[in-house]
Amino acid sequence: MALGGARRAELRDHQKELQNFQLRLGLMATAILIVFGALLLRLFYVQVIQHDYYHTLAENNRISIVPIVPNRGLILDRNSAVLAHNYAAYTLEITPSKAGKLDTLINELATVVDIQPRDRKRFRKLLDEGHDFASAPIRTRLSDQEVARFAASKYRFPGVDIRARLFRHYPNGEVASHVLGYIGRINKRDLAKLKELGVAPNYAGSDFIGKVGLEGRYEQELHGTTGFEEVETDAGGRAVRTLRSTLPISGNNLLLSLDARLQNVAEQVFGERRGALIAIEPSTGGVLALVSKPGFDPNLFVDGIDTQNWDLLNNSPDHPLNNRALQGVYPPGSTFKPFMALAALELGERTPGYSIGDPGYFTLGGSHRWRDWKLGGHGVVDLHKSIVVSCDTYYYGLAHDMGIENIHAFIGQFGFGQRTGVDIDGEVGGLLPSEAWKMKRFKQKWYPGDTISVGIGQGYNLATPMQLAHATSVLANRGVIFRPHIVRQVQNSQSGALTTIEPAPVGKVELKEDSVVRVTEAMVDVMKPGGTAAVAGLGAEYRIAGKTGTAQVIGIKQNEKYDERRVHERHRDHALFIAYAPAEAPTIAVAVLVENGGHGSSSAAPVARKIMDFYLLGKEPQVEKAQGAQEEAVND
Repeated sequence: MALGGARRAELRDHQKELQNFQLRLGLMATAILIVFGALLLRLFYVQVIQHDYYHTLAENNRISIVPIVPNRGLILDRNSAVLAHNYAAYTLEITPSKAGKLDTLINELATVVDIQPRDRKRFRKLLDEGHDFASAPIRTRLSDQEVARFAASKYRFPGVDIRARLFRHYPNGEVASHVLGYIGRINKRDLAKLKELGVAPNYAGSDFIGKVGLEGRYEQELHGTTGFEEVETDAGGRAVRTLRSTLPISGNNLLLSLDARLQNVAEQVFGERRGALIAIEPSTGGVLALVSKPGFDPNLFVDGIDTQNWDLLNNSPDHPLNNRALQGVYPPGSTFKPFMALAALELGERTPGYSIGDPGYFTLGGSHRWRDWKLGGHGVVDLHKSIVVSCDTYYYGLAHDMGIENIHAFIGQFGFGQRTGVDIDGEVGGLLPSEAWKMKRFKQKWYPGDTISVGIGQGYNLATPMQLAHATSVLANRGVIFRPHIVRQVQNSQSGALTTIEPAPVGKVELKEDSVVRVTEAMVDVMKPGGTAAVAGLGAEYRIAGKTGTAQVIGIKQNEKYDERRVHERHRDHALFIAYAPAEAPTIAVAVLVENGGHGSSSAAPVARKIMDFYLLGKEPQVEKAQGAQEEAVND
């Protein structure tokens, strides 16, 4: 009985185990089915639903998009002389993420390719500036021999490649440097601006951008449209073949109103003087020449200026990077007087025959004296003579009688105290004072005594050389105002079609013909014996209407005589001169400013005369140092 019961218990245990096994087997099978089902669903999702997405990823692993940088547009003068163009050269570039230890790598590279300390400094500067580029150049403009040597040893230098790049070149060096400006490497500020303008994708692969001058102002015209190549690569990232390409479109060309020959002569004649010169075609507003001295060589910036040259330019006491023509502000001095004379005639404050007895000074209320430049005065002076001999006393009284608000309203029409709108960025507005300006600036009311010095272009009066040239051009053009411009036409790089920037009057100063003729004839006599610019006008084959000017840099005591020989060179007066010719039908208007040049008659007027002789007669100038023969005779 006991044995039988044990066998039945054993059979019952076996059956239970079999049932448990079958249960576990069923659960396992179910789990396997679920897992395989999930895998099948995932496979379906990846292969069917997400097919396009993963196909794109796979293609990207195999295909690289390579941008093709377009040729930058050319800059040419009015006679098609090339002022800025491009050339191709090889650069040696390092991709830091692939290069390992940079110092060790560069030291080894230097055994194959010549790498100077300045190259290392520039490379480090580019890295420190955090450029958003895949690579940075360690050497530019490699020779064919250097390219061959590196190619033979390339396997030793991971992350280092040779690339063909386009480089900007300015064949005339410093000539017209402040007009052309320069290009430089794209920095974070440039990138932010490009993104703001919505054109950042068009700069893929581009390293350079226009910074100042025409290069900066017309960047979007000059840059062109970036092209692209779809390149198939192997597992090592090496290009196998080009699948598709979109060719780049070169930038458009700029054709200027500038005359390169005149520009060259102007810079040559200006010599080592500091200052500015602007020549304008009155009938169009086209800028024929624009000089700012000293200048700089824009080629220094093309592939990143080195520290030594940057320090020389940036820390020079002569400030060669400052565009004096547009950004320098100076008292206009006696060049302001023709415009005061016009205002007097037009507003009825003076008649042509009205004259004063000039004792050599002007008094206001008997409490203060303003001296004339000539000790003892000029005797009897009418409006014509006041311009010819540049009588200060006449204009002290005129300014007092006219009042600052009339001066501001009338002369402001010629562009004083405001930007001319010339197509180069960075122009400043100068200052033509008014009662409202003084109250806003100093929280003080305007006093009658403030007006006196304004009449001779001193006091609060400030103007840029460009404003002086523009105002002179408006006077020469009988009051018709054209905005000064440097770019005359834009040429499409694909079709060659020209888009002309048509000169159109932007305003008019209403002037009586008799007023313009009287002022012009007085300015013509300035260039004749007895006038302040007689030496500069000697032997002219055409009639020149001109006006000299001298602007104080430091004040002198009322009874003290100015002696420039006892004054530090940088504290001497500025010399100015404005002119247009031929006087009866002007084709050129000129403004010249020579910093610390002394007198306009001896420093600035001879420069303008040589410029006009070349432009009107084709006469090559005799370049010589400024003469001081007239400095003892005349002030302006």
